[in-house]
Amino acid sequence: MKLIIHGGFFSESSTSNETKIAKQAALEQIVKDSYDYLKTHSALETVVFAVSLLEDNELFNAGIGSQIQSDGKIRMSAAIMDGETQKMSGVINIEEVKNPVQVAQILMQYDDRVLGGSGATNFARKNGFESFSTEIPQRRAEYEEKVKSLGTGTVGCVAFDQNGKIAVATSTGGKGFEVPGRISDSATVAGNYANSFCGVSLTGVGEDIMSNATATKIVTRVTDGFSLEEAFAKTFKELKPYDGFAGAIAIDGKGNIYHQDSHPSMVFASFDGDTFEVFE
Repeated sequence: MKLIIHGGFFSESSTSNETKIAKQAALEQIVKDSYDYLKTHSALETVVFAVSLLEDNELFNAGIGSQIQSDGKIRMSAAIMDGETQKMSGVINIEEVKNPVQVAQILMQYDDRVLGGSGATNFARKNGFESFSTEIPQRRAEYEEKVKSLGTGTVGCVAFDQNGKIAVATSTGGKGFEVPGRISDSATVAGNYANSFCGVSLTGVGEDIMSNATATKIVTRVTDGFSLEEAFAKTFKELKPYDGFAGAIAIDGKGNIYHQDSHPSMVFASFDGDTFEVFE
């Protein structure tokens, strides 16, 4: 059993040493709590559990603490994918929901598994998700002062369970100040993809990630026989012509864990029951 999570890039909002220490501590707690959960749950259930914890922590730009768009509203996106069935479900630009990833989880049961905008929000309400403001004072202050971040905040998890099954989940509060209606990569196969050979979750600039089809390329290359390191190296090389901004976490079907970013520094943590690693 293995688990790796990410919480976007360190360049997201405050980059003080105090924030760094807080993020390291939060990621350590979340990855270890999620590993304990993985002991008695599937990979798919665990990635939802882990990303929900990340969404609930205002240090990260997903769920509580999401960025505010140019019209003053928060719209979030999230997706999950089951590596065994290769089913993906997600919500795009959903509003006033505490845990978008949990809405994506329910959608897995339906034929229409990716919903956007008011359709996603209405679906959440009909399924018992009460209206919940994910805005925090820091985000409102940034919006009012028109302080733009680099737009590199997303959270994600890849899990490898005791049966060797892989699942992935990704959630984002957006890049901040974007045009309403903009689509992030998080609920697409460019930013969130898995099969029985590999699972990948991305963070960074969504447009760069989608232009490169990053998650899909990595998983496809591992499926075709590349090692994780080789698949990452080739795919990240293809970001260079346009200085693509991305970070990725992955686990393959053999339980190997890997992560890489194109610009410093993605915040992440991994745990396999013995070895713990967190970003420095």
